[in-house]
Amino acid sequence: MRHVSAAGAPPGDRATDQARNQTANPGVSRAGHPGANGPADWAIETRGLRKSYGGRAVLDGLDLRVRRGGVFALLGQNGAGKTTTVRILTTLTRADAGRARVAGFDVVAERSRARRALSLTGQYAALDEEQTGEENLRMMARLVGADRATAAARATELLARFDLREAAGRRVATYSGGMRRRLDIAAGLTGAPEVVFLDEPTTGLDPRGRRAMWRLVGGLAESGVTIFLTTQYLEEADQLADHVALLDQGRLVAEGTPRELKERVAGQRLDLTLSDPHAYRAVAERLGERAVFASPEELLLGVATDGGAAGVRALLDELDPGHRDIARFAVRGATLDDVFLELTQHGPAH
Repeated sequence: MRHVSAAGAPPGDRATDQARNQTANPGVSRAGHPGANGPADWAIETRGLRKSYGGRAVLDGLDLRVRRGGVFALLGQNGAGKTTTVRILTTLTRADAGRARVAGFDVVAERSRARRALSLTGQYAALDEEQTGEENLRMMARLVGADRATAAARATELLARFDLREAAGRRVATYSGGMRRRLDIAAGLTGAPEVVFLDEPTTGLDPRGRRAMWRLVGGLAESGVTIFLTTQYLEEADQLADHVALLDQGRLVAEGTPRELKERVAGQRLDLTLSDPHAYRAVAERLGERAVFASPEELLLGVATDGGAAGVRALLDELDPGHRDIARFAVRGATLDDVFLELTQHGPAH
């Protein structure tokens, strides 16, 4: 997970840049600090954020409110504006228009105070590979003002919390990808931030590593930290998030709990596996715009249903009157993939 400097280039002094962008000052107060304008329960609030590059609007009037505590997931395909949103909220990029507050602090007018209240972990680790895991954490703690004894205690605590105690004395260069991700997030917690931004934290991890990261994120949320997660993996948001927002071409097209969003599309989905490509095309034509999922490669189509026997039977008779085209079918709950397809018309993010 690479931490970027304010200029957007790889940091020259990685430790110093990481301390600036990742860590919080333990002296920053929690909800309701004197600098807050608005409800104390908003960890993040944006109004009308706009950002363009080369004449192309990346963000087009983004309004967001994220409550303190729990996991908030911002979903969208590559180019939807997720990373730009994170860069604005973490003070690395300035919006062309609009306002944003993190932990109650305006990210422009109170930039330094906002930075002290947040932690940012990107897709690539920004760690000193020649140092051990413990040395990295001690260094980060010292950079945010801890004395030697406090830094050592904090490093020991975080190594245990992130299941890295046995690897504490090993050089980071010998760590696996999953271990580096865990250490990178731990480094961002040395200053006890209020808001943790995780920008696609499981990109490049194998399924086992992804699930280990999910458990870690869940544990962070239980500790009271606000997690702002960006991801292309819809299953990941479904597993982790209390609240989800869907970003498409720089605009917010939907938000709510995963359950609320799925119920907007359909309570249940009927998946049809077709017998051959000809059958697939015929059933797809009969379905038309009612299809909420389509995979020609798998000869698979999905359509919303109430899940009842009568409704399923009626759909099967309508779509395959000759009882030859549908090889098998299954009824299951709607997913965030269905929501994404229905609301963006681009297909699933991943």
